Amino acid sequence: MEKNELRFKGKKILQEISVKERLQIEAKMHESLFESEIWKNASVVGITLSQTHEWSTEPIIEEGWRAGKKMVVPKCIPENRQMKFYHLEKYDQLERVYFGLREPKPEESALVKKNDIDLLVVPGLLFDEKGYRIGYGGGYFDRFIEGYRGKTLMIASVRQKYSPLPYEEFDQRVEYVLTENGIRSTYQI
Repeated sequence: MEKNELRFKGKKILQEISVKERLQIEAKMHESLFESEIWKNASVVGITLSQTHEWSTEPIIEEGWRAGKKMVVPKCIPENRQMKFYHLEKYDQLERVYFGLREPKPEESALVKKNDIDLLVVPGLLFDEKGYRIGYGGGYFDRFIEGYRGKTLMIASVRQKYSPLPYEEFDQRVEYVLTENGIRSTYQI
């Protein structure tokens, strides 16, 4: 299957989960995350703002603020498919860009260096047992985590596990996957 077909498959899986069940799954995910050592040990958390067909990341951002963590979100640079992360203190620092994505306004946010981020969190559409993921495309996240020294965590339901996933030379695996069953190292899935 091609990556675009797999994206469609991942979106369809999420669409088939009722709103009530989705909220229950997210509650389990958040509880597991917030009780984990990975979360507790992170002072600076980089997190991708979720899109419609992804697990919500706003509750994670808000809990990070309550816990006194520095929450940083990416701005994509389409010319070179790179990302830069900026400190987010309030949602007013975001603006709508292409495809309705919300990104930080650089003039209102402080740039944060890649290896100053302790934990990177990204929602995904599909994942495999090796820690590879299918997201919305472009490879921005994968290019960013190349050479990154912190921890990487993907958010997905166990229903979104799919193998084998095709991957390209720039694709990077995540270290952990957060599902309704808890956090697992990609070496233990």
